[in-house]
Amino acid sequence: MEEKKILEDQIIMVIKTIEDPEIPVNIYELGLIYFITISKVDKVYDVNVEMTLTSPNCPVAESLPEEVRTKVGNLEMVNESTITITWEPTWDSSFMSEEAKLELGML
Repeated sequence: MEEKKILEDQIIMVIKTIEDPEIPVNIYELGLIYFITISKVDKVYDVNVEMTLTSPNCPVAESLPEEVRTKVGNLEMVNESTITITWEPTWDSSFMSEEAKLELGML
């Protein structure tokens, strides 16, 4: 498997350990992660995670992105991790995976 793909899988796995405190589902399955951009720098990688929150008034608007940045940044092959918060497109429940919808009794 290509090194970059291995890293992307590791990033997704670590993001799946982070739950939204108001909705008991991980933020990846909730559809809060829009893009993961990985750029090689020498023998390591810089990672940018573009994400949103369920609402601009989310009580974890400061701590949740920081938790993502820290956990992704702690991966062995990551040199630097940054988080970009976006409100376009606005998140809604259609972004959730079927797994998340099933877990929340929406299916």
